[in-house]
Amino acid sequence: MKRPLCPVALFYIGRILLGQWLHPPLIGLFAFSFVCALAALLWKRGRIYLLQSLLVLVGWTNLNWHSAIISPNDLRLLLGDEMEAVTVRGTLRASPMPRIFERQGRELWHSSVVIDAEQIRRPGGWQPAFGKIIAYAPGLLSSNFFSGQSVEVAGVLGPLPGPRADGLFDARSYYQHDAIYYQLRTESVTAWSVGQETPPRRMPLSDRFTAWARKTLALGLGPEDAALRLIWTLALDWKAPLTETVEEPFMRAGTYHIFAVDGLRIGLLAGIGVGLLRFLRLPRAFCGLLLIPVIWFYVAITGWPASAIRAAIMMSIVIVGWAGHRPTDLVNSLFTAAFIILLWDPAQLFQPGFQLSFLVVFCIALLLPLFQNFFQSWAFKKDPFLPEALQPRWPPPVQAAVRFALDACALSLAAWLGSIPLAAAYFHLFTPVSVPANFLVVPITALALMSSIGSLLTGGWLPGLAILFNHAGWFFMKCIIALSHGAAQWPPGSCNVSTPSPVTFVLYYLVLFLVLTGWIFRSRFKRAAALAILGLGVCWLAQRAAENKTARLHFLPLNGGSAVFADNAGAGKSFLFDCGNAGAAELVVRPFLRAQGVNTLDSFALTVGHVADAGGAEVVLTSFSLPHVFLNPARDISSAYRKTIDEIKPAVRWQALQAGDDAQGWSVLHPERAVQFPDADDNALVFSREINGYSVLLLSTLGRSGQDSLVEHHPDLRADMVVAGLPAKDEPLSEPLLHLLQPKLIVIMDSEFPATRRASAKLRQRLATHNVPVIYCRDTGALKLTLWRGGWDLKDASGQTVSVY
Repeated sequence: MKRPLCPVALFYIGRILLGQWLHPPLIGLFAFSFVCALAALLWKRGRIYLLQSLLVLVGWTNLNWHSAIISPNDLRLLLGDEMEAVTVRGTLRASPMPRIFERQGRELWHSSVVIDAEQIRRPGGWQPAFGKIIAYAPGLLSSNFFSGQSVEVAGVLGPLPGPRADGLFDARSYYQHDAIYYQLRTESVTAWSVGQETPPRRMPLSDRFTAWARKTLALGLGPEDAALRLIWTLALDWKAPLTETVEEPFMRAGTYHIFAVDGLRIGLLAGIGVGLLRFLRLPRAFCGLLLIPVIWFYVAITGWPASAIRAAIMMSIVIVGWAGHRPTDLVNSLFTAAFIILLWDPAQLFQPGFQLSFLVVFCIALLLPLFQNFFQSWAFKKDPFLPEALQPRWPPPVQAAVRFALDACALSLAAWLGSIPLAAAYFHLFTPVSVPANFLVVPITALALMSSIGSLLTGGWLPGLAILFNHAGWFFMKCIIALSHGAAQWPPGSCNVSTPSPVTFVLYYLVLFLVLTGWIFRSRFKRAAALAILGLGVCWLAQRAAENKTARLHFLPLNGGSAVFADNAGAGKSFLFDCGNAGAAELVVRPFLRAQGVNTLDSFALTVGHVADAGGAEVVLTSFSLPHVFLNPARDISSAYRKTIDEIKPAVRWQALQAGDDAQGWSVLHPERAVQFPDADDNALVFSREINGYSVLLLSTLGRSGQDSLVEHHPDLRADMVVAGLPAKDEPLSEPLLHLLQPKLIVIMDSEFPATRRASAKLRQRLATHNVPVIYCRDTGALKLTLWRGGWDLKDASGQTVSVY
């Protein structure tokens, strides 16, 4: 068999996926695995089938083993879904990871680390505990906290949260693949203390090396700046400086991958080593014996990140084959590495880094030779009517340079094609600019990494030379920053996209692997493959047609404010009502809209004169194209809100709305013309629209006087779905208004914090007397209402159904 490890890895991966959805008793899986292994030893004729079955069971058992409850002291049994103030004793699985967060122009430091819990103290005293906890601390923990250290931490322990809105980061799903189900929040670093150990544990080599290396890489560079911080990230995998502001241009340019200790960094390190050792005319075997320990030492000193381990395993397999003069097959090596990694940790299959790394390398292995041949045959095209001796020839240096450039372009294109669906799923970006950007950035990254390695090799005994290397590395990093920022600012270079459906994923990669490589035209299974592609294509078209007929309304509680986003709800396809304050708009609304694939908001309305609902307008205006902005006509007494409105008006085309106006298909029902109430809530804009046969009413935070005015001026008003916020002084949905509307669904846009924005027990009791489903955002978080002809459903941000019709 040409690639023997490919079917083995695929069998194993398939059973890991099976274990993700089916969870039989762990003891039964172990028993079946043992019986299957014993039968394979004894029954020679059926051994091949039994070994295949054993692969199925091993993958299944391995995944369930990592997630099963095997201890009576498991945190899931002790705590359930409750949050408690506790003290945790345990051991740090790694050294704390510092990160910088930017808030209103200030840098705030936070630390996070995974703790292996051993005991927890609750009101009843200390008790044994088992499980992993992700712990957070505001500020920087001291150097006394490091991998393997015993600690005691006081804080609030509770389940990991789901996403704040549809498409945003889901900590619960992300960490559960690492068997982490709980988080510990602490108020300050004073809540952390080091356990008493005799003798005291020594700081790990990786921490000591990182501290020394940061000082060495900073020699001669003066004050700490963004370029120096990113050199530390590039060379040492120090993630602290990767704030959202720093990350965004690299993400949009498609060059962010250079800051992960992944295949690219390990590949560059191996390439530098091979080039240097072969220049010294050392034999391949000796090169391999030197390079593999160096690669694993680099992985160790960067703290054993999973991405580095994956890349090191892959590179070690490739180097062993190369050093042993064996024929290299990148696809077989890739599947070998995947099998080894998933034997070590099957949950890696669900990590974005694993999926991106292996799919990109797989695409490079399949597509790079095709692109290289195409580009070089185009660039060095020969005249078929001339003999070989008379063909025009390039000068050798020019030909070598052109071939290198074409190979780099082919590599960048193959990697980009392999990453498109996954980049859309995890980063919500489509970045065609990444092909030319990486063509320039990756070689400069190699030079920056070479400069850093030179500095680290000479910093201890020849600091003058290390300073020269540092200046070179700093210059190359400034070039990388400038190129990435320039590529990110090119308007057609990137755009926001929503998460592709599973059908889109499968169809894309089938076409890429089967059609683009030409396999489908050579294989004896061409008819079956063509039918599979055709069937998936029909499913994709049907799915798109159904989506185009479906409208979606998203309700976002924003800790004191709220926002409603209407998508595909008729003319004016996307409409945002309010946006929360500046912090909420930056942390929730902007990433949420990007996750929905929004690049241009068709309309944006500020419904009420509160900074809590409208203070983030500038964030929305600077992040998205906006042809229409609608404002509340009332002049509010809030100076902060007036300042927000005064900043908006010169920047966009705006219109003040009143009852009777039409706002891109939405009817304005309140406030009435020439009527102004003293309270901002009573002047709130009220919108109504019929969507796919259902009438939707958005009441904003309409106060009691405004509700009475609405009842008076619209005595025939009805609404199937009513969405209401909490007025500052009154209750939403007075009894006269409820009797008038006769809704089928009520959504109350309250939130957990601050406490004044929670629906009162009195309001809940009153609304419960009506035979209508009432959903409170404080209980469910963000919600998505999907409307189609003949039905609707309401789901939370995790995709769980809250209500259905």
